Amino acid sequence: MNDRDAVSAVPFDPALMRKQYRAEGLAESDLAGTPVAQFARWFRQAATQAHLFEPNAMVVSTADGEGRPSSRTVLLKQFDEQGFVFYTNYDSRKGRDLSENPYVSLLFPWHPMARQVIVSGVARRTGRDETAAYFRTRPHGSQLGAWASAQSSVIATRADLDASYAELAARYPEGEQVPVPPHWGGFRVAPQSVEFWQGRENRLHDRLRYVAEPDGSWRVERLSP
Repeated sequence: MNDRDAVSAVPFDPALMRKQYRAEGLAESDLAGTPVAQFARWFRQAATQAHLFEPNAMVVSTADGEGRPSSRTVLLKQFDEQGFVFYTNYDSRKGRDLSENPYVSLLFPWHPMARQVIVSGVARRTGRDETAAYFRTRPHGSQLGAWASAQSSVIATRADLDASYAELAARYPEGEQVPVPPHWGGFRVAPQSVEFWQGRENRLHDRLRYVAEPDGSWRVERLSP
C-alpha cells in the first residue's frame, strides 16, 4: 500500500468516528470535599497513571468587551484553593480580553482517560513578586522568548522574530539574569464552578459540577449528559 492508498483508507467522515467509553463512572460519593482537591486527584492520575502528554495543557477561552470569544491552549503552572494559575504576555489577545472581561473558562481535555475538567471563574493578575518568582524558574531561552515575542501582534517574517531573539541572547548570555518583562505575568482564575466529566457507555456520561456558594462552601449538582 502506498501513501495515497493509506490516506484514502482513513475514514475522514467525522460522523463515522465513534469510541465507546468506559463502563465505570463517577459518583457523588467519589468526590473530594472541594473541586481543587478533586482536580488534584484526577491530575495526579493523568500524570502518573495515564502518563498523558502535558496533562497541564488546558484550553483557555476568553471574550472581549463585546463578547467575541477566542480560545487557545495554555499550560497550567500552579493550582491551589485560591485558583488556577497560568502566565502570558499581558498585551496578548487573551491578556487584552481579560482586561476588558475577566470571566474565563478553562478546559482540560484528557481524552485518553475519557475525562474532562471545565473550570469557570474570574481571572485576576498575580502579584509581581509571585510573577518574578515563577519567571526565575523558566529556562533561560524561555525567559528571552518572553521579551522577544510581542505575542498576538502581526510580524513581517519569522526572521524578524529570530533576529529579536538573537539580539536578546547576545545582551543576556546564558548565566546572566534576565529581567522580568513588565508586560508579562500571571493570571489566577478563582473558580466559580468546576465540572468533572467522565465518559460512559452509550453517551450516558457522568457530569458532576461543584458550584460556589456565598458562604464559601461548594454545592455539588449532577448534570444530564
